[in-house]
Amino acid sequence: MLREFREFALKGNMIDLAVGLVLGAAFGTVINSLVKDVLMPPLGALLGGLDFSNMLFVIRDGATPGPYSTAASAAEAGAVTLNYGLFANAVVSFIIVSLALFVVVRAVNKARKAEDAAPEAPPAPSAQETLLTEIRDILRAK
Repeated sequence: MLREFREFALKGNMIDLAVGLVLGAAFGTVINSLVKDVLMPPLGALLGGLDFSNMLFVIRDGATPGPYSTAASAAEAGAVTLNYGLFANAVVSFIIVSLALFVVVRAVNKARKAEDAAPEAPPAPSAQETLLTEIRDILRAK
C-alpha cells in the first residue's frame, strides 16, 4: 500500500495538481486585491462615496454600543453584525475569477479542437507495400 501511494504521489499528475493549487491560491490573492483595492473604490465613489468593505447591519451591540464605523471596530467591540459589504466584495471576486477561468478553459478547448481537427498525414507505405505496388504495376503493363 505504501508503494502504491508513493507511485501515486510521484506521478506527474500529482505534481501538476500541486503546482495548479499554488498558482490558484496566488491568482485568488491577486483577484481579491483587484476587487478590494482597484474596482470597489471607484464603484463606491460612483455610488456616493460608499465603502463596501464597511457596509454592515448590526444585529446585536457589543461591549461598547454602536454605531460602528467599520466592520473591524464592530468585531473588536464584540458586536454581532451582518457584513453585506464584504459579501458584495466576495461576489465580485467570484465573478472575476469565474470569468478568467472560463476564458482559460475556452482557449484550451479551442486548442484541443484545432489539434483534433487537423488530419494526420497517412503513414508512408512500408518497403513490402512499395514492392507489391511495383509488382502490380508491372503485371498490369503486360
